[in-house]
This record gives sequence, C-alpha cells and structure tokens, in this order.
Amino acid sequence: MKFFHLSQFTSKKPKPGSEEPDQDDPAGQRPFALVKYFSFTSLTVILIASLVLTWSFSQNARKTMLERSGIYSRMFAESLNRQVFYLFVLPTYVRYGRIALSDPVQYSQLDLIITDITRGMNIKSVTIFDSKENIISYSSEKALVGRKNAGGLEYEKALLGENSTVLVSNGSMLNLILPGSGPVSCLLQTYVPFRQDRGGGQGEIMGVVAVTQDLSADLEALISLQFKIISVSLAVMGLLFAVLSAIVIRADRIMEARAEERRELEKQLHESKRLAALGKMIASVSHEIKNPLGIVRSTAEIIAKRIGKVAPGNEHLAAIIVQETTRLDGIVREFLDFARPKEPNLAPTSLNSLAERMSVFMEAEFAAKRIELKLDLDPSLPELPLDSEQIYQALLNIVFNAVHAMTEKGGGRLTVRTAVPSDSGGALLEVADTGCGMSEEKLTHIFTPFYTDKNRGTGLGLAITRNIIEKHGGTIAVRSREGEGTAFAVRFGGGAD
Repeated sequence: MKFFHLSQFTSKKPKPGSEEPDQDDPAGQRPFALVKYFSFTSLTVILIASLVLTWSFSQNARKTMLERSGIYSRMFAESLNRQVFYLFVLPTYVRYGRIALSDPVQYSQLDLIITDITRGMNIKSVTIFDSKENIISYSSEKALVGRKNAGGLEYEKALLGENSTVLVSNGSMLNLILPGSGPVSCLLQTYVPFRQDRGGGQGEIMGVVAVTQDLSADLEALISLQFKIISVSLAVMGLLFAVLSAIVIRADRIMEARAEERRELEKQLHESKRLAALGKMIASVSHEIKNPLGIVRSTAEIIAKRIGKVAPGNEHLAAIIVQETTRLDGIVREFLDFARPKEPNLAPTSLNSLAERMSVFMEAEFAAKRIELKLDLDPSLPELPLDSEQIYQALLNIVFNAVHAMTEKGGGRLTVRTAVPSDSGGALLEVADTGCGMSEEKLTHIFTPFYTDKNRGTGLGLAITRNIIEKHGGTIAVRSREGEGTAFAVRFGGGAD
C-alpha cells in the first residue's frame, strides 16, 4: 500500500447531520435579528424618503420654472401690446383709416414688427385673435391664420380683461430611459387682452394676444436633473444596502461559528461528564472483579495440575478456564487504563526503538497471519521526552487494529515509517496497512469509547491510544478508503498541537 502524504491526514469530527439538534434558546441571536430588522427597515425608509424628497424638489423646481416663465410671458405680452399699438396700430390707422390684416401690406408690416420684437427671445409663436369673433387674424405661424374657435376658454377670459396661462407638456423620465419614446415637449401659452394704450389707463380691448413660449429645453434639463438625483440616491442607497448586507452576512457567519463552537464545547462537556461518571463506575466494578478473577485463575492453574493425576486427558478443561480468565483480566486492565489513565513518566525515547521492539514481539503473529512487515525508519529521528511504555501500548493498539483489518483479507502488508516533518520538526510515526479499510461513517467513531465492529472487544483500544498521545502533547490523524487500507499518523513535538 502506498503511503499517504502527511497533509492528507485530518482528524475526523462528527458530521453535522450526526449532531443532536440544538435545543438551546438562541437568546444571543434575537437582539441581532432585531438589529437586522431595524437596519433594513431604516434603510428602506431612508430610500423612500429620499425618493419622495427628490420628487418634491423636482416638482417644486418645475412649479417655480413655470411661474417665472408665466410672469415673463405676461410681461412680454404686455410689452408686445404697447409696441404693436404704437408701431403698427396708430401709424396704420392714420395712414389707412382702418386696421385690416387681411390686407397683405398691413399683414406684412405687422409681421415685420413682431419678428423684430421677438428676435433672440425664447418665443415660439405670437397669435392675435379678433375681438368680434374667435378667429385668428394674425400668427407668426402663417398656417394658423383664419382658423376659428382656436382660442377656447382662455380667449373668452382675455376678452373680459383677465390674463390666463395654459401649459401643454408631454414628457417624463421615461423619455430619457426608454428608446423611441419621443422628445420632451413643453409649451406655455399666455393669453392677454390686446388693448389701446392710453398713457397708463385701461383702454378698449381690440383683440386677444396669445404668446407661446417653448420651454422644452428647460423641462428636459429639469427632468434630466431629476433623473440624476434619483439615480444618485438609488446608487447611494444600493451601496449602503450592499455594505449593510455584507456586514449582516459576516455577522451571521461569526455568530453561527460561535454558536457552533458553543454547541461543540457543550457536547464535549456532556461527553466528558458522561465518561467521567462511566469511568468511576468502571473503576469500581473492575476493581471488584479483578481480585476474584485472579483467585479463579490461580485455582484453575492448581486444578489443572491435579486433574493430570486424577483424570488424565481432561487437562484442557482447566486450560480453558485459565485462558478465559486471562482474557477477562486483559479486558479489566483495559477498562482500568481507560478509567484511570496514568500520568506519563517522561524520559528520552526513540520511536525507532519502539517500532523495532514491536516488530520482534509481533513476528510470530505476522507470520501466522501472512502479514509482511516493512520498517522505514529515519536514522536522524531525534529522541523525545515520552513515556516509552505508554507509547508502546498505543503503537500496539494501532498495530492490532491493522492486523485485524488485514486478517479479513487473508493477509497483507504493514508499513511502519518514522520521519522528521520538514515544516516544524518533531517526530512523525506512520502506520499503514492494506486491510479492508473503513467507511466515512466508521471513521467518525473510531476514537469513540466502546465503539467496535468486532465480535470480541471493548472498543477502548483507539480511545486509550488517543488519550495517551494527547497526554504527550501529540496528535493522531487517520485516513482510510474501503477496500484499500488505513493509515494512522502520530505526531509529537513541533507543530503537533
């Protein structure tokens, strides 16, 4: 079997699905849940308030623009009224004795005057209605001349001496966003009575003047500003939302990690309490069993000697009693080792010498079960302060498990390797076999006390092994594949912890 690299070894932890559900009341998470709720609620309120504020600002700006444009339009219409009266009405009346815009000469003179007055101003058109009937007598847009009933209610108000303004607009932010929506259009029409100017007095109404002001560019600029403000508000809110979400997600992960750590610590505490109580019980029971068991074994050995004289051929019966009491004594000793672990007696120890000692002790067992042993020992391995007997016991426990796994396959190869880890020093002991391997489920339980899949066994071997290694400040890791084999890695010193 090929060796696994040291980086492949990982200590096995229980799967999340195998843990009992957390029954604790997550009181620590409730305040954070409220913080999340109020944070996102506040963010939503701020966003809505920003949009409402932006919309109110734009609407107020639009209203102000229209009011100022209306005032400007009325002032222009009144100024136009005076200039047309003095530059056209009076001279024409003196020259021709009457005003007749149907006359091309008079119409051309009036058109020339109005064109000069409106030149350079943001005026789309100037229209003059007759006072006797709702008909257009003059318009800078010549196609409208002669059209009837085009004035509407505003025309009627102007004949009564009242100024009025009509806004005709078409456009919103959709015109800037959606392609093919058409241009923004905004026309402000101001209707004022066309009076005779009598030096500041209210003269007779001769008609109605309608001034159309094109505010499309101003409205488009206002809509563009509104769109930019809303876009910036949304971008800022989006950034705040992203930052807040990242903080909340990170806080959730931290709290979940802490909760998981708390659950793991609680689980370990419960397990420690259970094992402590179990250890006390085992120690008491084992102590009570050990002495009578020794008496039974001694008595069986004496009986075996006497049976040979009294009833030859039945010696095997007493031998069975001795054999079984010996096995039970080993189990009791294993229980006591688990219940009352000894403190290590540290002394300079070489892992290489322990591996060689194991090979000599197990030589007959390996030969009987067709197991090939390969020792790959690093001669530069330093001696470490260890309890040689306890570490030897841990090594034997690992080897016994390997032998059992390879016996099921009819033999195999056992490789024991020592090395100095290149990353942080210390010493590494690897034991790999070509046995039947283990499933992921079994790997999570191999260090659990009393867990075993053997017909005969206590399930304490590897649990005792881990306790011994951890008492020496070392670590043990395992990797296995079903049908391929298992490898244990024990590490002391350096980065072992």
